[in-house]
Amino acid sequence: MALIHGGPARPGYVRLAGPGDSELSYLEFGLLNLSDGQLWEHALADEEAVLVVLSGRCDVAVGGATWANIGGRVDVFDGKPAVVYAPPKSSLSVTGRGPVEVALCCSRAERGGEPVLISPDQVAVRTAGRGTYRREIYDIVTPDNLAAQRILVGETFNPPGLWSSYPPHKHDTEDIPAESKLEEVYHFRLKPRQGFGFQRVYGDGFDEGYAVQDRDTVIITKGFHPVGAAPGYELYYLWMLAGEKRVMHPREDPAHSWVQE
Repeated sequence: MALIHGGPARPGYVRLAGPGDSELSYLEFGLLNLSDGQLWEHALADEEAVLVVLSGRCDVAVGGATWANIGGRVDVFDGKPAVVYAPPKSSLSVTGRGPVEVALCCSRAERGGEPVLISPDQVAVRTAGRGTYRREIYDIVTPDNLAAQRILVGETFNPPGLWSSYPPHKHDTEDIPAESKLEEVYHFRLKPRQGFGFQRVYGDGFDEGYAVQDRDTVIITKGFHPVGAAPGYELYYLWMLAGEKRVMHPREDPAHSWVQE
């Protein structure tokens, strides 16, 4: 597990986490910030990518597929995202239509589906939990809506003072159907930006806690991992998961699952 502190947006692509510099085996995550008319190009190798437009608008091309002027959110709290999936071994380009910030959620993969645009009106929204652990979830890339090999992506919104990933759950052991083994990355935003939240990651023999701030990123390769928002501050995190099998079977901490009774 690790906390990667954020900071001001930096021009171009900034890789924040991935294999080789962390415990991650599959996932790579970074942020792309472009100005109006600025072009960024990349050739995918053995990896599939999900591009989530966090703010602004851009043109995206994947191989021979092109989509113009997608996005439009002022920030992540301003409605649902536009998203593009790019399969392994495809060429990728992004051009800013004004200032734009795009999250690149990548997973090691040998095969994938076709390039796809997921428009904001295609993003499924659901409410999970209740009471003080009620939150809203945008299920962006799931086995139900997109043919990919490993990647899963979504967004979670904690109202001020409330919790998510609760009751605490984990997915670090291959024991299907009780639990699937998936590594995960959380990328946080706060509204207002000076806010903070709390991320706990714990299990047998370890217990870590992080005060998370705007633009921080947390790597989760094992353990239960609930998240809390400080009173007065809305908390958002972009989440991405990957493993050998693309199935989601989290296991709840039995010490805390009673809250749902």
